[in-house]
Amino acid sequence: MSMTLGSKPPHDESQGNMSQASLALGTEYMLLGTPFSLLASRLLSLFIHYIFAVPSFWGLVNSAWNLCAIGKRQSPVNIETSHMMFDPFLTPLRLNTGGRKISGTMYNTGRHVSFRPDKSHLVNISGGPLSYSYRLEEIRLHFGSEDNQGSEHLLNGQPFPGEVQLIHYNHDLYLNYSEAAKSPNGIAVVSMFLKIADTSNSFLNRMLVRETITRITYKHDAFLLMGLNLKELYPETSRFITYEGSLTIPPCLETATWVIMNKPVYITRLQMQSLRLLSQNQPSDIFLSMSDNMRPAQALNQRCIRTNINFTQRGRDCPNNRLQRPQYRGAHTHFYTWTC
Repeated sequence: MSMTLGSKPPHDESQGNMSQASLALGTEYMLLGTPFSLLASRLLSLFIHYIFAVPSFWGLVNSAWNLCAIGKRQSPVNIETSHMMFDPFLTPLRLNTGGRKISGTMYNTGRHVSFRPDKSHLVNISGGPLSYSYRLEEIRLHFGSEDNQGSEHLLNGQPFPGEVQLIHYNHDLYLNYSEAAKSPNGIAVVSMFLKIADTSNSFLNRMLVRETITRITYKHDAFLLMGLNLKELYPETSRFITYEGSLTIPPCLETATWVIMNKPVYITRLQMQSLRLLSQNQPSDIFLSMSDNMRPAQALNQRCIRTNINFTQRGRDCPNNRLQRPQYRGAHTHFYTWTC
């Protein structure tokens, strides 16, 4: 079931600010009323889009986004596995779906592929580093134009082809996502690296099959998905790393606890190619691929990265006690050798 272009897209505070700036900057050339002014309009629109799309400009173009430039707890970060701290008190995450499947809407926001569950089937997480229960608000996909880039977080300086981020808000303390996003302990993000394989994760396969992905080719396109089992998205591991950080889009609020799972999830090469054909713009505009929609890694600034992976213990899946760096097969395929 396809939704109309008038459907309300996911909230993205940066989109509204960009529209206001476009109107302000465009007043002069719109008054000209000449063919040249139409060309100027297009060029200025592209310039404005570029300014707001490049993360290094975020803290400069809008004073409300100053944390993007001066914040000390920004995300994403580079995860140096040799610097992680084992925390024996980190329990496994608990996922509560109420035993039900979920439905929701896939959106092309112009920046991300976004899935927003409807409010009839609530999904909560708790445990791990979290002191409260957090409710699923949105799932976002980040991916690159090439296989050697795409994830926001890095592992020992190396990116993955993509990253899935499940964004939750603290519903114990706050009424909604908007309130939680600007409040202490407001947001929890569960993140999973994407790898390319011959078969895909069952949940992602539902999201990324051709019949679905072609319905959200352009900005503001939306498509309804039903009967998804969120448990199928999570990799089979209770191990993770965690740190305190921020949202990775403006206004970069530093209210997020990140939980990065110790195993990746998989999509096929064809599905990755389909993602790279998605547009940042509407059909009437110049095509700009949505790929490379990741923010660069930010300074860690003495923050502690904790993990519940105990590398001093041997196990069937851990033949040695050393923390190994990722290795490669060919040019781009990462071995996730630190998993246990």
